[in-house]
Amino acid sequence: MKTADDKMLTDVELELMTILWKRGEGSVADVIEGLPKSRDLAYTSVSTILRILEQKGVVVTRKEGRGHIYIPNLKKSDYEAKAVQHVVQRVFDGTPLALVRQLLNAGELTENDLRELKDLINKPGPK
Repeated sequence: MKTADDKMLTDVELELMTILWKRGEGSVADVIEGLPKSRDLAYTSVSTILRILEQKGVVVTRKEGRGHIYIPNLKKSDYEAKAVQHVVQRVFDGTPLALVRQLLNAGELTENDLRELKDLINKPGPK
């Protein structure tokens, strides 16, 4: 079996994974139920995408009755870290500071956000 590799998830794969991360696990019907009401994805489409995620090693399954329960095999925090690294490499020429500068210039951080950021900066790094 493959394991989750360095490739980024497609938009629809990420959409379905977000539902599974929130639920912890789920059937095709559970995932469909987690979609916004305006999102019209057919049962077969969701089933196919979940099977692709299984082939990629991003989810694992267990048989339950006639169906399957899909369980994330990739932690959300691990994917978030990979996605940020991907953006830093592809958009910000491998310079994390450029990303941070852009976030700060966006001007959407609250005073609490800035305090928390200062605390993170002042926190001793890993040894």
